[in-house]
Amino acid sequence: MTSRHDDRAEINDLIANYAWAIDELDFDALDSVFTSDADLDYSSNPGGFAGGLVETKAWLKASLAFFVVRQHSMANTLITFDEVDPGRAKCKTMVNNPMGARTKSGKPHMFTIGARYDDELVRTADGWRISKRVETLLFLDGTLPSELVAE
Repeated sequence: MTSRHDDRAEINDLIANYAWAIDELDFDALDSVFTSDADLDYSSNPGGFAGGLVETKAWLKASLAFFVVRQHSMANTLITFDEVDPGRAKCKTMVNNPMGARTKSGKPHMFTIGARYDDELVRTADGWRISKRVETLLFLDGTLPSELVAE
């Protein structure tokens, strides 16, 4: 049996692993962040999406192809464990995400997204995983580029 301290450390690592997977475009790494049947809702984000893990990975791969700068900074993760089921938890995390879109001129078009993730987690045989995520857009500093160029 793990301690709550160990659980908190593992969940914080899970949140960091998500950020690194996205920023390094390692979409297969998301299989160790989310449950295979995860319900993911990024629809508050401009151009956002809601769906399952397989569809979300495809959406992320297609949409992030336009961005040469990606830096998800996660902070203030607050974890609450279910009092009845010790294998369940919720957490909320603040996100600061500068982005730079590839443009025809070659210079990245920069903007920053501020958001929060509200997650439901479950302990699996392979460790903690996110079973549900809802992203809430808090601010968009700058503008979305009028043109995007994929690699």
